Amino acid sequence: MRIGHVIGRATMVIQQASFKGGRWLLVNPLDGSQFNDACAKRPALSAQPTVVVYDNLGAGEGDIIGFVEGAEATAPFDHPIPIDALNIAIFDSISYHPL
Repeated sequence: MRIGHVIGRATMVIQQASFKGGRWLLVNPLDGSQFNDACAKRPALSAQPTVVVYDNLGAGEGDIIGFVEGAEATAPFDHPIPIDALNIAIFDSISYHPL
């Protein structure tokens, strides 16, 4: 799982029927140094590339989310689905203490 900041949405005129009920978010992955303050204030954009993430949990712009990529993103679906990243959590707070 990676943690990221929702910075916008992608709107599609046509999409596959299996995606009905969800939306596409633009997510900037956070660096470890940004975790502790991410939920309290809007984090600066990290140098990591922005990811398009499928969301059926209702996250919005400014939220801090947890997302998975690759095969893990397709695991919750009972049929094959063309997806690369899936929102799995919306965080209220994060307490990160590196070892």
